[in-house]
Amino acid sequence: MTSELVARTRAFIDTHVIPVEDKCDGDVAIGGGEDLRVTLQEKARLSGIFAPHAPREYGGLGLNLEERAPVFEAAGRSLLGPMALNINAPDEGNLHLLDQVASDVQRERYLAPLARGEQRSAFAMTEPPPGAGSDPAALSTLARPDGQGWLINGRKKFITGADGAGFLIVMARTSGGATMFLLPADRPGIHLIRHVTTMDKSMLGGHCELELTDVRAGVDDVLGEVDEGFRYAQVRLGPARLTHVMRWLGAAQRAHEIAVAYASDRSAFGQPLARHGMGELMIADNEIDLAATRSLLLTACRVLDAGHPGREETSLAKVFGAEALHRVADRAVQMCGGAGVSADLATARIAREIRPFRIYDGPSEVHRMSLARRAVRRYGRTDP
Repeated sequence: MTSELVARTRAFIDTHVIPVEDKCDGDVAIGGGEDLRVTLQEKARLSGIFAPHAPREYGGLGLNLEERAPVFEAAGRSLLGPMALNINAPDEGNLHLLDQVASDVQRERYLAPLARGEQRSAFAMTEPPPGAGSDPAALSTLARPDGQGWLINGRKKFITGADGAGFLIVMARTSGGATMFLLPADRPGIHLIRHVTTMDKSMLGGHCELELTDVRAGVDDVLGEVDEGFRYAQVRLGPARLTHVMRWLGAAQRAHEIAVAYASDRSAFGQPLARHGMGELMIADNEIDLAATRSLLLTACRVLDAGHPGREETSLAKVFGAEALHRVADRAVQMCGGAGVSADLATARIAREIRPFRIYDGPSEVHRMSLARRAVRRYGRTDP
């Protein structure tokens, strides 16, 4: 089933999505924004490829992580493909979290419309300095007990998809740690301050800064248990890092294919660029980086599918994948020369969109720190 689904997904992306991406140079706002999302998602439904990750009870295909990998990669060939299949960040990660943690009432109120594409969502954890960024322990948004619930105050930044979202998952500090709250985006006290201008342009709803002022949350708004927010963050972040790798793998693969085709057709100094030693080196290195990324990705998927936390495996796949796929896109640009940095080819926009992945969902440096500390615990010398 998966191979047939991959083939249908790739055909859908080539026919319906890439032409739109080419016209708007990967800028989702220019391409039509919310109207474009609705149009493409309806076409994906009719093609039988919509929401491959979502539970079957909500109209999805119920694929596990290993099964998703090639489907998400096929969708990721276009910068707008994940949005078309409803597997874009942050909705895809939020759906996974809700499926694991939400109550029955919350599943019907939030998970069901998210899975069906009737609403978008946002995950509000990151804060401006000195608040939480790569260090969640710096969380400064505070949920203060008030009667039968809480009053939430704080500021959030780089909240992807917040403009136009139907609801937010807000992380706030509580007396015993951190708690996640499920809040409708129109809850009084939630204010969208601005869009933070970033180099990537394909994320619907932008990357926003929010102000939370005396936002009231009741007992029914708590996602999971009080004070367990940091633990639930790991439930979300591990799989979300892998699905990021899947999507960007598709984009990098497309950039590589474009570059190889261009270098095979373009001649200089008496032979095609692809036959020059330096061209062959870049092509080979791209093949190596793509294959190694897939291998680490699938290893991590199998660990998570088996029910293990997989923190080391997801870190390995994320940090290597983010850097390897950036190298692939950068080499693709270089192989195409002037055309590679223009809108005539997709290489420039793919390189532009992939670069932030080395920061999003944990900077490479933080993952390296975590991997190093685990290695020291395994192999480091201890005092007698």
